[in-house]
Amino acid sequence: MSDAALRLNGVACLRGGRMLFRGVDLMLAPGDGALLTGPNGIGKSSLLRICAGLLPAFAGTVERRGSVAMTDERLALDGEQPLHQALSFWARLDGRAPDAVDRALAAMALTGLAQVPVRMLSTGQRKRAMLARVIASGAHIWLLDEPGNGLDGASLDLLGAAVAEHLATGGIVVAASHQPLPIHAPVTLAIDDYRDDAA
Repeated sequence: MSDAALRLNGVACLRGGRMLFRGVDLMLAPGDGALLTGPNGIGKSSLLRICAGLLPAFAGTVERRGSVAMTDERLALDGEQPLHQALSFWARLDGRAPDAVDRALAAMALTGLAQVPVRMLSTGQRKRAMLARVIASGAHIWLLDEPGNGLDGASLDLLGAAVAEHLATGGIVVAASHQPLPIHAPVTLAIDDYRDDAA
């Protein structure tokens, strides 16, 4: 993953006629992590979606090198399928080997639930399943929106370990959270610092 990169230059976001933030600069190279902080509703999710290319920036530029995987509030897994099968659907689309799902399930301590229908998973298990989907994707850049929500202490440790391994292999992680995370992220962006209070 040594060629991964994410660069934001002067990025601004306008939503519903309101400027959420402006002037965001960020430069991440292989092995770099960043944490977006601030209360809910401040624009963290919007910035992640801009990073992913799912939302256009009102101003500024975004450059991405490498594939992207993102988690947000939507599970994006077929609730009627067993967990392993639901994850395998996405892994095939990403061109991943079948054992990628097995490794992702193990990383999130979900191996024992591989044959359980997704709809029967608890809130915490569903959150770990979302993270397993990102792991199995093999994407260079992980964009994680509130990845700690619904996770207990042991699951947070699994998240921290998965992120650490991804960074160690040259991946990039940007995580948005209103709570502390066990993630090594040398770069912290407090979205409050980029708000346009005059808007």
